[in-house]
Amino acid sequence: MPAISILVKPASARCNLACKYCFYHSIADSRKVPENELMSNEGAENLVREAIKYATGRLCFAFQGGEPTLAGLSFFQNFVALERKYNTKGLVIENTIQTNGTLIDDEWAQFLAREEFLVGLSLDGPRAMNDYCRINYAGESIFDSIMQTVSLFKKYGVSFNVVSVVTAKTVEKVDGIYRFFQRKGFRYMQFIPCLDETNNGIGDYLLTPEAYGEFLCRLFDLWYEDFMTDRQTEIRMFSNLVKMSAGYAPEECGMCGRCNTYMVVESNGDVYPCDFYTRDEWKLGTVSDGFDKLYRSKKSVQFMKSSSVVQPECKRCEYFSLCRGGCRRWRDMEYNGNLQVNYLCSGYKSFFAYAGKRILQLGKMIL
Repeated sequence: MPAISILVKPASARCNLACKYCFYHSIADSRKVPENELMSNEGAENLVREAIKYATGRLCFAFQGGEPTLAGLSFFQNFVALERKYNTKGLVIENTIQTNGTLIDDEWAQFLAREEFLVGLSLDGPRAMNDYCRINYAGESIFDSIMQTVSLFKKYGVSFNVVSVVTAKTVEKVDGIYRFFQRKGFRYMQFIPCLDETNNGIGDYLLTPEAYGEFLCRLFDLWYEDFMTDRQTEIRMFSNLVKMSAGYAPEECGMCGRCNTYMVVESNGDVYPCDFYTRDEWKLGTVSDGFDKLYRSKKSVQFMKSSSVVQPECKRCEYFSLCRGGCRRWRDMEYNGNLQVNYLCSGYKSFFAYAGKRILQLGKMIL
């Protein structure tokens, strides 16, 4: 049995921010019950018990939202206590959390450091760039709050990386964003393309495939130059591509060529196969059904199996070994399960044509 990751939504879709591009609010709004109550301690105990019962070797709980810290620090303190209580199998249990960083104080930071959480901190760049899409419900900047959290993380030794959403505006400012992150000492970065979840094409922040390709090319130039002069930063996508070119398996879900064995647990215990597919029609069951049954359910098997479907033109593509078709959600823009060529395909092609030789070069260097 493989190591498993479970994405936990302890606060459901609740969030204290009103980010323009938030896809999870759009998904949650499509459900009969858009937003569930906070996960109870009983629900947390059931989840930990069932997950440990199913897992072998390694287990990862990845907390996301909405904003997961809205569940409260006491919830997380109880959660890790439950992990210790039920982990009689000697599993390696990892905890990660994706947060906007606005609710973190000294006590939170000390807890995250002590319990060795890996934190993904949402930040789109310097003040003007972050304020472009990431604001609170009053329309106010949250930049200073995030920078205070960065200071706390550094003070207490919290392991964290920066997660940025790539928008049309990002493409115009890639140099400034990258250098800003470097000046702040952020060595681990992840850039996620903005998804038009509602497919309505509204929003000047929306990203075209061509713009995304342009962004990747410029970002790679900056990263490659630093890599070759011993000023390395870790950009997750590029690091994955280099390792893949050297024959290693990708760690990033969307680069595997098919959906992996991770599930999403909503705060009420409902289980779904993917963060992008937490709609009513994709509900697999509940935690109480047991993860063995959930993974083997007809709907779960079909979801993973169908994600392997690749268009003939993709298989003929010279870059398929690096792309592998991409994330299922970017191949299912109509949300009907009829997978097509990745929406961002032309952007990826231009990027691989531009950077492919250097990716292979770096792959040989790490062998």
